[in-house]
Amino acid sequence: MLRSTTLATLALLAAPAAWAEDIPLTISSSHGIQIPWVAPLHEVIVTETNKRLEAMGSENRVTWTESYGGALYNFSDTLEAVGDGITDSGWIGALWEEAKMPYSNVTYFTPFTTDDPGLLIDVFNTLYHQIPALQAEWEQNNVHFLGATGADTYHLYTKFPVTTLADLRGKKILAPGPTGPWMAAIGAVPVNGALPTYYNQIETGVADGVISIVSGAHPLKIQEVAPYVTLVGAGANYIGGFGVNKDVWDGLPDDVKQVLTDLGPEYGARNAAILKERYDAILAELRADPKVTLTTLDPAERQKWVDALPDLAASWGAKLPEGKALLDAYMAAIRAAGGTPARDWTLN
Repeated sequence: MLRSTTLATLALLAAPAAWAEDIPLTISSSHGIQIPWVAPLHEVIVTETNKRLEAMGSENRVTWTESYGGALYNFSDTLEAVGDGITDSGWIGALWEEAKMPYSNVTYFTPFTTDDPGLLIDVFNTLYHQIPALQAEWEQNNVHFLGATGADTYHLYTKFPVTTLADLRGKKILAPGPTGPWMAAIGAVPVNGALPTYYNQIETGVADGVISIVSGAHPLKIQEVAPYVTLVGAGANYIGGFGVNKDVWDGLPDDVKQVLTDLGPEYGARNAAILKERYDAILAELRADPKVTLTTLDPAERQKWVDALPDLAASWGAKLPEGKALLDAYMAAIRAAGGTPARDWTLN
């Protein structure tokens, strides 16, 4: 009897080693690895997961299969790809999901709030846990959110110099989606397009310029066809985040969940650091380019633009049950983090 009990005890003591798992997971994106919100998938999530597991004494390990650059799906399918299990995890572009993820698109209806994507990423990592509707729109699409991502602030690339807002009146400016009203408010004519089409549209006269993020415009050499670059600072944007298929998440061991939860904000921080590095480098290149005229819009003209905007946030928030709660919390969080919005978008 004693021998039997001893053997059973030894078996129990040995059991945790038997429970150790080699967990295969795919991690993917519709965009290439060079993009600021994709590179950290490898640099932070893939590179650090097993290091953290080992450091905490876990015998579990994740075997990552990486697939970037749209190999599994395109930019319009990022939410469904993760939610439906085409990939186990990946970057979700909420900016293309206004119908399914309206709360995650709030920054497009509150321009001129902050030019700092790092601040914005930190704010939305916090707001996710404070605003039930923000969390729900991820969970309802079968995605467990882990870390926010952002894009740099918007500036103008035009064929003509811009010193006052009057210079933009009647000009055709590429401004797709919710950025269209930003241009219409000052008398410009918004034209639909996307980063891959901007160069040709400007070159062929379909448009006279574009309002864009420099990290997107510069690699496509938009400055060649629109050499007048006017720094406006229309605002950085929250564009989505890193998430895991919820069914997959629910089946992961607790220690793996903990590591990925810890890495989520670090992923966002790395996204912000890459954006800052590239933004500064691009502006330096533009200043050094003799074919480019780089200027900054006069602060008074910028404020005129801010004041000319319709109450975009009110129109957006009125349609959503928790629109006011998110707007109020968002503006408060920006100020608490040291930001100085050019306009108060809270709802009365």
